[in-house]
Amino acid sequence: MDKIPLTKLGYAHLSDELKRLKTVERPAVIAAIAEAREHGDLSENAEYHAAREKQSFIEGRVKELEAIISLADVIDPTTLSGAIKFGATVELVDEDTDEEKTYQIVGEPEADIEAGKLNVKSPLARSLIGKEEGDSVEVRTPGGEKSYEILSISYT
Repeated sequence: MDKIPLTKLGYAHLSDELKRLKTVERPAVIAAIAEAREHGDLSENAEYHAAREKQSFIEGRVKELEAIISLADVIDPTTLSGAIKFGATVELVDEDTDEEKTYQIVGEPEADIEAGKLNVKSPLARSLIGKEEGDSVEVRTPGGEKSYEILSISYT
């Protein structure tokens, strides 16, 4: 299988979430299931069904995180420099609205557009890769063509 690129910080967050699920969430839901069983008839026990559903979610997320972590290719952005590549923090200005935005190009599992974490596979990130400060990029988005100018590039 292909390696999954992750920043050092993204890897740490996923590892912390996995540890929390295994050491805190999993034992808590097991205790909740045991307590709900003590209440008798399981067919009409909403607490039991809710706890089982939560257990199912936790186990699914644990498997997902273990798979991601096993395939992780951890990249430390602070060791990089130059043109835009994975891990770069890029300050852009929308050439139509003059709105400035800052994004860090990260791996798919850690992407969060609201937090400024841009998926490396997104159209914007793909158009930025290899560009330099001062370059202009055209991006085809679901809302139409957008033009951005690259104001700065940093690796922090």
